[in-house]
Parts: sequence; C-alpha cells; structure tokens
Amino acid sequence: MDQLGKYVADAILGIDTLWGGDVKCASGTGRFIADSWFSDEALPAAYTIPAAARIRESGGVASKDVDRKAIEEYLQQIDIPGAIKGIRAEGKRTKSLRGSYLAGLATSLEAMWKLAMETLGKGEAVSYEDCVKASTGRAPEPSKPERKRERVAELLRRAGYLKNGPEGVLKAVDEWRQERTVPMASVRRLSAGFIAHYDKLCETHLMPHLPKELAGVPRANIEFLPIKDAWFSGSMNYIGRARKANGKPEYEATYEINASLKISVPEFEQLVSHEVVPGHVTTFAYLQDLYVRWLAGFEATVLTMNTRAATLFEGIANNAILIAHGVTEVEQLPEEDLQIGVLLALLQDDAKNQSSYLTWGEGAAREEVAKILRREYLVTEERADKLSGAWGRHPLLGRMYLPAYRSGTERVAELRRKHEAGRVLPALYGCWGLVDIETVEEAITSGEKG
Repeated sequence: MDQLGKYVADAILGIDTLWGGDVKCASGTGRFIADSWFSDEALPAAYTIPAAARIRESGGVASKDVDRKAIEEYLQQIDIPGAIKGIRAEGKRTKSLRGSYLAGLATSLEAMWKLAMETLGKGEAVSYEDCVKASTGRAPEPSKPERKRERVAELLRRAGYLKNGPEGVLKAVDEWRQERTVPMASVRRLSAGFIAHYDKLCETHLMPHLPKELAGVPRANIEFLPIKDAWFSGSMNYIGRARKANGKPEYEATYEINASLKISVPEFEQLVSHEVVPGHVTTFAYLQDLYVRWLAGFEATVLTMNTRAATLFEGIANNAILIAHGVTEVEQLPEEDLQIGVLLALLQDDAKNQSSYLTWGEGAAREEVAKILRREYLVTEERADKLSGAWGRHPLLGRMYLPAYRSGTERVAELRRKHEAGRVLPALYGCWGLVDIETVEEAITSGEKG
C-alpha cells in the first residue's frame, strides 16, 4: 500500500471506528461508515489497536455508553486529521478526476470528524448547511413531493383504489400495499426471481454500453437474509472477501431485510433493482474489478457512506430500475402497478431528505416530522417512525446521509436525460475513473466512448 492508500485507510477506518463501525463485520448491525474493505491489504492500526476494539464494543461516540477513555487513547495513537490532510494534499497533487475525487472525499471525512468531536463535546457545532454540502456538494433544500404524490393518486384512481379525492390518497396507498404485501417467509424465492429478471434486462440495456471486460463480472452475487428487530429496514453488505482458486474475487454480498418491514411486491421489485442489479451490488462489483485490473485506486476498495461518492451511488441505485428497462422516466415503465411502487420508493427517499431538513434545518419535533412524512410522503408508519427517529435524529446520518438519496437521484436522472446512454452509463459505473456526484459529469463529457 502506498502513502495515499495509508492515508485513505487511516482516515476512513479511523472515522468508522469513532462512530462504532466494524468494516469486517458481515452484518449491517455491526457496520457503519465504511461500506467495504475488499482489497487484500492488511487492516491498518486504525482498525487493529486495542483501543479500536473497545470503541467498537461500546458503540462509538454517539452511543449511550461511550468509552471516553478508549477514545482518548485511540486519538493519541491514530492521527485522523493528519490522514485527512494527507488525502487532501495528494488530491491537489493529482491533476485529474482522481484528484477531484480525493478532494471531495477529504471534505466529507473532515465533516464526519468534526461531527464526532461535536458529539463528544470536544468541538464546535457543525452547521447543517456544511454537513449537507460535504456529502452532496449542494446546500440543503426541502423536498417537493407534490408531482409524485399527484401521479400516485392518478394511478390509484385508475386502479380503483382512490374514490374520496386527494385527501384519501394515504388510505388508498395503505390498502394497495396491504393487498400486495411481501410475505417475508418467501423473501429469498421472491428476490431470486427479481434478481434474475433484472440481470437479464441488463444484458439488453446496460452491458452494450460498458467495456467488454466487465461482461464476466457477476452483477448480482448476493443472498437475501431476513433479520428481526433491526434499526434499519435493510442493509446491503458488500463483502467481497471470497476468492476463487485462481485468486479472482467472487464479488459476493448479502442483503439483510428487516422481517417486520411492510413492503409491497412492486416496491420490493424496485428495492431489488436498487440494492442489487443494476444498483449497489453491480456498482461495487464493477469498481472492485476495476481495482483488480489496476484501473482504479485503493480508495475504490473502501467505499464510504456520507460522501459525495455515496450520493452518486444512491443516485445510480434509485435510477437502476429505469436503467435496466432502458428508459428515463417512471411513466415509461411497462406496468402501472410497478410505476406506483417506484413512485412510492422515490417518495420515501424524498421523505428521508425532508426528515433531515425539518429536524436539523428547522428544529421540528420528532412527532411533527413523523406526521408530515406519513401524510405528505405516503410512507408506512414503521418508516415514518424510523426516519423521524433513529435515522433522522442521528447526529451523523440525519445531517449527512439522509439528504444524499434525493440529491443523488435527481442529479443522476438529469444526467441520463441530458446525455446518451453510451456516454453516461460508463461514467456512472466508474469505467473512465472513480467519480462522485460532483465529478461524474466531467467524466461523461471528457471520457471516450466504450
């Protein structure tokens, strides 16, 4: 590992450790900031020193039982600010898209460091605007759900569910969901069918636009695992540690889905495209393969939440169902039932942004936020509770990650409308260099076709 790689490893795993994450944990119940560690490099001291294990065991800076002694010991041994400065300096020396990516990564990590210090009472409060800019590149703004909600109402009316005017939309959505609820006992079989369907669609609408070298990379090596009582609705865990006899990666992942989640089959179909193919699992597999073929740097192997790259990845994932079908608009999808499911999924991500904006931008009470999310964004009661509570009020996720979904989704959709598939798709999937939400358009306009 070169010096830049050491800076990246120390900064990302240092931040991850402070917030209680364990990148080697196979479950989302133990992971946090670092989404992956799929290189064969040895883990750095930022992960391995005794104080790191104690911090992880206590849950990190935002836990009720924060181990301040372990944190002080850790910070005496691991220079996280120095590692972040190293990334920024290397970025300035690298006159390319990679340099811009590294600069954006440093900005995001610096905000996460400052938030950790604020949470510990060791630093000044970080402004909400600075947090959102660090992760998305843009200032915070409220969501605008009206057009999606009106389209859902129109489709529900045509399907015979909405009979009482606009005020009955939430009731109609609840009834529509109830009749199509995914049986969690059959989630593995249902997911396998949708994965096969979307993998096949990618053969027609994605692969012709990507370099032929990616054809042999598995896009969807994943296992669905229902779990009980998780604080999240689902967690895609990119493992990537398995190797074949010839040393090549197997590109494996798992998806843990909350067994208490109430989700319709059309929404679940969108979820599969988002989390698996051609969404997160596909994206991560391609980036790992680029690293294996020396076409991407070490930073591609430690993909990280709350960054501008993560905003791009969420944008790809939320547009994945459209990419797979070869269309740019929800109304172009083949079935109106599926259109409803996709619109509800997009409204949920608008709700994530709105929860963040109301909670941290306007100081709204949790109960008020939950009511707004339920009424205006048509989310389930379970989603309204988690997005207004465990997610929305988290000092890091609430301020940096929840806005990423909507921001990334809208900007990737705009890029797909603006540029032909042969240019935009290779750039989105890193074929012309690892990019984030702020640098991807430069890759589109400067990259070479195919």
